[in-house]
Amino acid sequence: MGIRKKTNKNPPVLSHEFVIQNHADIVSCVAMVFLLGLMFEVTSKFAVLFITVQYNVTISTNEAPEESAVNYFHHGIKDLATIFFYMLVAIIMHAIIQEYVLDKINRKKHFSKTKHSKFNESGQLSAFYLFSFGWGTSILLSENFLSNPVTLWEGYPHALMPFQMKFYFICQLGYWLHALPELYFQKTKKEDIPRQLVYIFLYLVHIAGAYILNLNRLGLVLLVLHYFVEFLFHVSRLIYFSNENRQMGFTIWAVLFVLGRLLTLSLSVLTVGFGLSTAENQGFDLAAGNFNVLFVRVTVLAAICLTQAFMMWKFINFQLRRWREHAQAQSLKKKPVPAKSKSKKDKANGVNGVNSHGADSPRARKEKSS
Repeated sequence: MGIRKKTNKNPPVLSHEFVIQNHADIVSCVAMVFLLGLMFEVTSKFAVLFITVQYNVTISTNEAPEESAVNYFHHGIKDLATIFFYMLVAIIMHAIIQEYVLDKINRKKHFSKTKHSKFNESGQLSAFYLFSFGWGTSILLSENFLSNPVTLWEGYPHALMPFQMKFYFICQLGYWLHALPELYFQKTKKEDIPRQLVYIFLYLVHIAGAYILNLNRLGLVLLVLHYFVEFLFHVSRLIYFSNENRQMGFTIWAVLFVLGRLLTLSLSVLTVGFGLSTAENQGFDLAAGNFNVLFVRVTVLAAICLTQAFMMWKFINFQLRRWREHAQAQSLKKKPVPAKSKSKKDKANGVNGVNSHGADSPRARKEKSS
């Protein structure tokens, strides 16, 4: 993420600089068009596709003394319109956090260009991870997924979702899609673009895969676990930028990162490898949303295992680089400082010798004058 310099000179309309400087206002106007569409009967049916969650299914329950109706949702092609709208919302929120929080801190701290870019990245992601972790945890508690892990695979396919769960996945997809145009809006350095494209691609593939294959319960648990660990990392990096001696957060994150990878693999193998393979509802049924066949299970497990292996490889490289930097810093501290001048005794002897026999002594000056 590059440093955006504010200048008084107005760039030409619709130029690259104009779009970058005013992208939040432009996107806000586009989002306002959809909201205004709700006010008119002619356009309301079209605007609803973008703003509200689609594919509502009402199911009657007889558990209470009186019959009640519960609303559930399933996924479909219309979700693309909703994801697009909340991608616009994510761009607006990104600009608000950047301008009113991160830019003010950057002006006070006077970070270098490298630290400025990393500080903005960690500031944005820590806010998103904290929000997503809290929201996801509330869904897990309300649906009792944590108290009864068997529900992760029991009753598959989980084609029907409560409103909060579906809206959560819609917002997740919208956020990670918004990260693509942000590479342009934030003037990301060319050398940083491949790294960011990789993790954006991984997030989109895994979240969309869990959403489409009706593995939303497992996906929600793994996302909450992963977001908590990533939140610790970015908070630790923010603390490190404020004071480079505070590195305890990285140690805590390193331990939890390894535990998170092990727990992710364990839950994935337990749910997909054992739970779904022994479930009664086997077979492939696109209409019912059932993808419980061997090929899909192996593909899902392979994707998760390869991703965890890739993350561990990046983690090991990161730790090795930190240890090398720490060792270099320690060696520089222990290196003896070379003597730049003679001792005081040698200096004194040298001065006395000059005064006694040199041309600048008082006796020599007297002889010259006579």
